[in-house]
Amino acid sequence: MEGWRHFSHDADMGVQAEAGTREEVFEQMALGMTALVTNPALIEPREDVAVVCEAPSLELLLVDWLNALVYEMSVRTMLFSRFRVKLGAHSLSGVAGGEKVDRARHEPAVEVKGATYTALEFRQRRDGRWEARCVVDV
Repeated sequence: MEGWRHFSHDADMGVQAEAGTREEVFEQMALGMTALVTNPALIEPREDVAVVCEAPSLELLLVDWLNALVYEMSVRTMLFSRFRVKLGAHSLSGVAGGEKVDRARHEPAVEVKGATYTALEFRQRRDGRWEARCVVDV
């Protein structure tokens, strides 16, 4: 698997991603979270929004990243489809590209309330690839 996929979890939804680098996993997780709301292909990356997070582990940094995106979607009334992430030792510097929500064109299915610690994982596999998973409250 390259990219992201969803998995069911009680009343919420899970997002799982796999990629060659840690940064790409963060980007794929964000894309998978967007896909809970609408088809990311419908979102034009017209405006960039900077996101900065700090946390003591990759797992916690992932939750902070996803929740920062949820916050930006809410306060800016935007959806994002393009993500670029740079990781430091305990920090993330990212950019989310998107546009204002157009209900007729985007047809949002759900509102993401936030990423949770349920089923949270971030690890490197034996083959060197990275994978992550997280349950998202919708």
